[in-house]
Amino acid sequence: MRARRLLADQLPPTPMWSYPALDAAAGNGTTILVKHENTQPTGAFKVRGGLTLLAGMDAAERARGIVGYSTGNHAQSLAYAAARFGAPCVIVMPVEPNPAKARAVRALGAELIEAGADLGEAAAHAERVAAERGMRLVSAANEPELIAGVATAYLEIFDQAPDLDALVVPVGGGSGAAAACLVAAAVAPRCRVYAVQSAAAPAAHDSWRAGRLLTRPIRTRVEGLATGAGFDLTQRIMRDHLADFLLVEDDAIAAAQWRLMRDAHTLAEGAGATALAGLLAHPTHFATRRVAIVCTGANASESELHTCASPRRGRGPAAT
Repeated sequence: MRARRLLADQLPPTPMWSYPALDAAAGNGTTILVKHENTQPTGAFKVRGGLTLLAGMDAAERARGIVGYSTGNHAQSLAYAAARFGAPCVIVMPVEPNPAKARAVRALGAELIEAGADLGEAAAHAERVAAERGMRLVSAANEPELIAGVATAYLEIFDQAPDLDALVVPVGGGSGAAAACLVAAAVAPRCRVYAVQSAAAPAAHDSWRAGRLLTRPIRTRVEGLATGAGFDLTQRIMRDHLADFLLVEDDAIAAAQWRLMRDAHTLAEGAGATALAGLLAHPTHFATRRVAIVCTGANASESELHTCASPRRGRGPAAT
């Protein structure tokens, strides 16, 4: 609730809408509600966490500045929040990042460093930068303030639809799923929370199944899900509360992106379409249920949009 108060003057609630064409695609009497976090000022839900983190820091901490590592949306969240609170911000991205996300980070006034072939290597470089400059290192997931900020999205969901049967959330590091679990347990304990991750980067899924933190290769095209290791804090929360953790193929995610564009007039990056992909790939989990899915972000590159749309014009699962 503290995070909700902190964000009340910063971000209005985002909309949640139903689309008959999505219900028809799911079949089995499923009703789908789409929570549009893609309408946030940074184009993604992560901004809630960044603002909550910076709002909770004292003046001395803000003056030291922050260092984050990210493939994009977490980076924009920190850069946006740092700009709002006048704090220095350094972001480390793997080399050759999404050009749109890199431009957005720089436009917000943050220093952008490209280092490492993947998020793990970028994280190691960010840790060195933070130590050298005396700045606060911000984890991509092991931050209670980030989870608290993201949790405000799920409080809005249950305000808007208190009778939900299920909630489906994409997972990279797991802050969104962890937040969903905590909120559902507190205000809607009968609602089941499902996590979804790309089968081409299953570190969080495999860590959850094994009950311990694991690393896995990152082969996914979906940059928002390109995380190669489980995170302790989010794993502990998900382990206690998730109903199930599902995997989907990258092609199914691309098909869900196209369906959101065509049937829900919604621009989604890959991670933002992953919840819908999980629902459509595992229909028996959601038959006859009222389900909310979170479109977590809209920051798709031009090449990503061409990839998901061009092969599906007039054919394929997203064109049926």
